Amino acid sequence: MTTSDSLPPNRFAAFSLVEVLAAITIIGIITFLAVPNIVRVKQDSEENLARARAETLNMAIASYVQAKGTNAAQTAWTAAANDNARYTNCLINYIAFPDTDFSSFTPAGYKFSLPSSIVPMSAKTTISNTNTAQRVYY
Repeated sequence: MTTSDSLPPNRFAAFSLVEVLAAITIIGIITFLAVPNIVRVKQDSEENLARARAETLNMAIASYVQAKGTNAAQTAWTAAANDNARYTNCLINYIAFPDTDFSSFTPAGYKFSLPSSIVPMSAKTTISNTNTAQRVYY
């Protein structure tokens, strides 16, 4: 004999209103606790991507200087008019799976500034978050 057999005719097994409200309340509390953490994880991952891309650019600059030689690399670097030209003409061959242009390589919400001179190699690529107007240090 099942539980539905023991119910009077025209009665169905169901949750009470109190049980449904309790379940909704528990789901709401869990959501309230989880959403800020999910947003923070997303922000952290975007910042880590920007740092990784900046490090990739720095490694590409070092590889470029080693491959071309200091004088030839600096001459070509200063001849490029802007960061996009430096990326396309000088660095793209030294990046694994590169994007076609500098703006595509840059993560959304961030801005990279390549150093104006690569000799000596003391300057790094700088990162700024365009949403918060802050620099990201790595």
